[in-house]
Amino acid sequence: MKKIIENIKRNYRLVIVVLVIGGLLGFLFGSSPSNSQNKTSSNQNNIESEHQIWTCSMHPQIRMDKPGKCPICGMDLIPLQETSGSEAAVSPDEIQMTEEAVKIADIQTIVVQKAYPEKEVYLLGKVKPDERNISELTARFGGRIEKLYVNFTGQNVSKGEKLATIYSPAMVTAQKELLETQAYKQSNPDFYKAARNKLKLWDLTDEQIDNIEQKGEALSYFDILSPITGTVTMRNVSLGDYVKEGSALFQVIDLSRIWVMFEAYESDLPWINSGDRVKFTVQSLPGRNFNGRVSFIDPLIDPKTRIARVRVEVQNPVQILKPEMFANGIVTSTIAGDKKYLIIPRTSILWTGKRAVVYVKVPYRDQPTFKYRQIVLGPSAGDFYVVKEGLSEGEEIAVNGVFKIDAAAQLAGKPSMMNPPFANVSGGEPEGGRVSMEHNHADMSSSHTITENDEHDSGEQSQGDQIHQNTMDSNDMTSRNDVMSKESEKPEIDSKFKEQLTTVYEVYLSMKNAFVESDPHKVAQIAEKVSSALNEVDMELLKGQTHMDWMNQLKKLKENLGKMEQSHDIKIQREAFAAFNLAFYRVVKDFGLEGITAYYQYCPMAIGMKGAYWFSEIKEINNPYFGDAMLHCGETRETFEY
Repeated sequence: MKKIIENIKRNYRLVIVVLVIGGLLGFLFGSSPSNSQNKTSSNQNNIESEHQIWTCSMHPQIRMDKPGKCPICGMDLIPLQETSGSEAAVSPDEIQMTEEAVKIADIQTIVVQKAYPEKEVYLLGKVKPDERNISELTARFGGRIEKLYVNFTGQNVSKGEKLATIYSPAMVTAQKELLETQAYKQSNPDFYKAARNKLKLWDLTDEQIDNIEQKGEALSYFDILSPITGTVTMRNVSLGDYVKEGSALFQVIDLSRIWVMFEAYESDLPWINSGDRVKFTVQSLPGRNFNGRVSFIDPLIDPKTRIARVRVEVQNPVQILKPEMFANGIVTSTIAGDKKYLIIPRTSILWTGKRAVVYVKVPYRDQPTFKYRQIVLGPSAGDFYVVKEGLSEGEEIAVNGVFKIDAAAQLAGKPSMMNPPFANVSGGEPEGGRVSMEHNHADMSSSHTITENDEHDSGEQSQGDQIHQNTMDSNDMTSRNDVMSKESEKPEIDSKFKEQLTTVYEVYLSMKNAFVESDPHKVAQIAEKVSSALNEVDMELLKGQTHMDWMNQLKKLKENLGKMEQSHDIKIQREAFAAFNLAFYRVVKDFGLEGITAYYQYCPMAIGMKGAYWFSEIKEINNPYFGDAMLHCGETRETFEY
């Protein structure tokens, strides 16, 4: 019995030892590094999940703490990418991209250099006769047309050629007086000279008068001779007509040298100088090119059309150019003289109203890195702009894919077109210079602020990003005050003009709604009505600078309305509609409406992701660029209350 109890105790101790050892082994394996890491990773994932930020690819200002729909355009939100370790090493205001991303975005760069700014000015004109080669033949004395040698208008004649023969009783009497005074030639020479001069004043030559004296008898018929070689462009008499002294008989024009009178707008005049070579074509001679030089620029501007005439003299020996032919001319002008200026392509510039923005490539980086830069622009020069401030020669800038760089900067929350850097604490301007865009046509040293730009049509440039001059950033208080002071100086607009413009706006709303319905035929019909309403606007109610501003915008409005009328392709119509709205914005902003509340709305995805604007009578978004496909994509950018 005692042995049995000892065995039980021994087995019990063994069980206890085994349990203790098993517990120790379980503890050791349970707290292994891999399990510890798994727990840590799990905790980190939970923390990251809790702090994940969601944004919209088209509206990066949207920040949500959970997935969902964009409150502006309704697109699915995407996770906001955290800054990688490589990006953390760069400056906070720089955007770094991979080589693959640069290739996909087709980003291209150039080195900024100095050059001679040039611009091509396109002119419309007509062929006109040289006013110095026009001869008007009038009757120096009364008589009857006995013979007519010019049978039709347009007949070519030579200098001294007979045009007509006239019988004049007054001329016969004057000849008899001369013959009678011959007897007093020695005793009373003044009497003789007076009779002879009377015939000379009636257009008789000395040779004709000598023949009369030699024959001793008066001539009954006298010939009317052409004073120049040219073309008879006017014949006011017929055979047997009786004409009085001073009556118009013929007009003869020498067309071997003609004028081409071009029409130039005020903004084009600084680019045109006397002596500039002009290349032009005429519609009736396709494929033929002509050249001439500017010989005269009209010193006066037509108060109604706001144009000045530019004269080009052209040799026309075979008279292939005929008066009243239409001509299309091009003047290539250099305004910089012998001085070079920094110029950059227009495709490199992003426009945000008063700000002109470029992206400068940061040198000596392993990966392509770009930096936001605000610049001050001078005059446009064709496809280029002069840079007055903000860039230096030798710097490298992006000229293609600029909008994609800016979009990447927006998604990363870095300085971009829509999110400019803040002004410094002392109240100075943001880095890159003051956010003003200056423009000068004539003198490179003096400039004025641009309020709009009709040349915002580059391939990479977003139409939607052309936030107009009066749409200020909340941080740019200095710019806001400048604009408010300028607006206070604007002249009062006649109320009748506003009423007529309001009628245009009301017809415009019908056209906008036709776009919402995606009905190209209806769009074309209403576009014609908008054009008719524009024609009813009396521009004579505007004076001075406001008249010129209206003319500048009217040209753009009619041009784009014409595209909408002529095309029944809704895509082409919408592109013209986007351009129309940019000009119409300036019209509404500058001239105002009557008794209207208008909402200026914007969709960043319209017109091939370039973005576009439109006006609406309601605050609710009804997108005219997508219709039912994306009816509510967009946002209200500005509200006008009149």
